[in-house]
Amino acid sequence: MTSPYFSLFLTGEPFRLFSSSHVITLILVLCLVMLTYLFRQKLKAPTHRLTTRYVLAGVLLLSEVCYQLWHVYTESWTAAYTLPLQLCSVTLLLSAVMLMMRSYRLYEITFFAGIGGAMQALLTPELFYPFPHFRFVHFFVAHAGIVLACLYMTWVEGYRPTVRSIWKTMGFLNLLLLVALFVNQWTGGNYLFVSRKPDNPSLIDFLGPYPWYIVSLEGVALALFFLLYLPFVRKQPLAKEVKSDLSV
Repeated sequence: MTSPYFSLFLTGEPFRLFSSSHVITLILVLCLVMLTYLFRQKLKAPTHRLTTRYVLAGVLLLSEVCYQLWHVYTESWTAAYTLPLQLCSVTLLLSAVMLMMRSYRLYEITFFAGIGGAMQALLTPELFYPFPHFRFVHFFVAHAGIVLACLYMTWVEGYRPTVRSIWKTMGFLNLLLLVALFVNQWTGGNYLFVSRKPDNPSLIDFLGPYPWYIVSLEGVALALFFLLYLPFVRKQPLAKEVKSDLSV
């Protein structure tokens, strides 16, 4: 008999937006962000940097592996819904590689697409399973991990995005959109929500009908990326791209 914490089928109330468990989880994520900032100087020690990067990368990769195994365990794995092609799944994998390789090129993309996408997902989750179901825990661990990975590289490793990073991210997202459209036609899925709106309430509900909300999303993404860039306007950007350096 399948444990209710891992069951595919709900036996009680579904996840509710801004329920007590949702709000408490958001507070915990905010606390982790604050702790990362407050202890940024201590984390700069060489041994701490190496450990932190690999622990964060390990958590991200483990969350994706557990997610895929859960679908296999519940016999719900399908190419239409479980390929790692949603924005946060893609940025999760890129964030893990970024942490391990200390890649500035990946940081440029994950800072904007990762933080922007994960923050929206944390606030308005595409989620049906309430706490303490596995999917609830996995969802918030994965998305919080993306945010923490990007902030770690900013506050501890000293990486900085540039205006050019914004346009690189937009180019990457549009390329990913084309891939998602092709895969959606092939599988019947809705990766990147470019085939229809998500079932749960989200920002997309305010951006018009299909397919015009896709164009609106481009504008929202660009505005959000410039908003994320504001704290760095007066700061000196990273002088050159950092190559892989596993000695730190």
